[in-house]
Amino acid sequence: MTPGFTPYAAAVLERLSATPERTVLTAADGRRITAREFHGTTCRLAGELAAHGAGRGLTVTLLTGNTPEGLSARYAASLTGARVVGLHDGMGPQAMAAVVRGAETRMLLVDAGRQEAARRLLPLVDVSAVLGLGPGPAGPDVLAASARQPAGIPEVRIGPDDDLAIRHTGGTTGLPKGILSLHGPYRRALDSPLAEDGPSRFLACTPLAHLAGFYADLHLYRGGSVVLRNGFEAGDVLAAVERERITHTWLLPPLLHQLLDHPSLAGTDVSSLRRILYGGCTASARRLREALEVFGPVLTGGYGQSEAQSITALAPHEHTHTGAGGRITVGRALPGVEIAIRDPAGQDLPPGREGEIQVRSAGVMRGYWKQPELTARVLRDGWLRTGDVGYLDDDGYLYLVDRLSDVIIVPGGHVYPSEVEEVLLAHPSVAQCAVFGARDADEAEHVHAAVVLAPGPRADPAELRQFVAERTGAVHAPAFLHAVPRLPLTPAGKPDRNRLREELAGGAAAG
Repeated sequence: MTPGFTPYAAAVLERLSATPERTVLTAADGRRITAREFHGTTCRLAGELAAHGAGRGLTVTLLTGNTPEGLSARYAASLTGARVVGLHDGMGPQAMAAVVRGAETRMLLVDAGRQEAARRLLPLVDVSAVLGLGPGPAGPDVLAASARQPAGIPEVRIGPDDDLAIRHTGGTTGLPKGILSLHGPYRRALDSPLAEDGPSRFLACTPLAHLAGFYADLHLYRGGSVVLRNGFEAGDVLAAVERERITHTWLLPPLLHQLLDHPSLAGTDVSSLRRILYGGCTASARRLREALEVFGPVLTGGYGQSEAQSITALAPHEHTHTGAGGRITVGRALPGVEIAIRDPAGQDLPPGREGEIQVRSAGVMRGYWKQPELTARVLRDGWLRTGDVGYLDDDGYLYLVDRLSDVIIVPGGHVYPSEVEEVLLAHPSVAQCAVFGARDADEAEHVHAAVVLAPGPRADPAELRQFVAERTGAVHAPAFLHAVPRLPLTPAGKPDRNRLREELAGGAAAG
């Protein structure tokens, strides 16, 4: 390690070593992992990965789920100094392949539950080493082989300016954008304030490849434990909250709505919850008030981006602070974060005026992976152009109004219309199409597609959804498909998504 700097994985493991017999992970299959077991498994795995060539300047990609093995693999790869990339269940094989190739992956790690996904991915990529986290056809079992390695944290020189990871989000060209993050900002984020009234138990019911992974790291570092679920299912989450006495969890607003609407909620003991953290897309003020009534003052909101980490926070007692039309605020800037609202000419706008949200902080990304022109468009003089439209009030509370880009935010990821349009137009039954996002009464956003069908045999909506899901991932499949005789156009000759949204989304019904 670099003198005076301890990277996040080593910092977490050092904290765990203070209480070696404490259970720190509870797997979805019921296994309970102690701090000693997780520490030893992770350090030995790091040694084995290094023996296979993992190290500084190289990329290790994880095809793993919410498993103890997957979490150990992320820590272990990071301990070798390698850049880490995470693939997740919402991605189809073509999208995964684009990420693997774009990140210049040298090593792919596959856990036991992702063998079928690996079978579909591997013919599309050329990776030097494919290793299994357990027995399976994808590659040699690197976990079993790691038993010969020492159980201590490896001595690898890692500094705050070294590459930590490449996180991926959608791109308007259909190609994923890689966001390069560094060790220093991520390590500092672990020292963020965390309101505590005793030991925490964090429920990870959304992918560890996304924000749940950070919260898992944070709670382990702060002396808590993590309960892993394979994915989000409202009944399962409520049962886990009661059974495991969960204190914290992270949810997108649509998932919070599912908890509120589940029939077993009334009979579930949720008194252990101290924090439900939410964010990632627009929240409904009405549903948030309902959640506060049901769960009590435990909601903590926030606004952030992969390019900037966390930007604002909204404490439970601040949920009564609303803006024009009852709009819910996303909170005020976190310490060390500067927020400016600017017009197209780059001039600062006063409170109450809407403009593009721009951010400057130590958490802002270094840049997009090997996309200098795109980086230059969004990063100027240390300020990140978020592409979001909003305003600040006189008290410094931020309100989101819209997005400059057409990205659609749904549970499981970000969907860009052009990505879905490109796939739909490849189907023989589709002559023209336009994809747009629209929110329902609960402010949950959904993918809509207006389709002009080609002459001849016609595909039904289920076939078109499957066609999209197989090529780009299930999160991209339109929830609503509308057959239209023609697409309305703007004066510039582009599909008029606003008009389609007004005419079609209001009475939409799936299928």
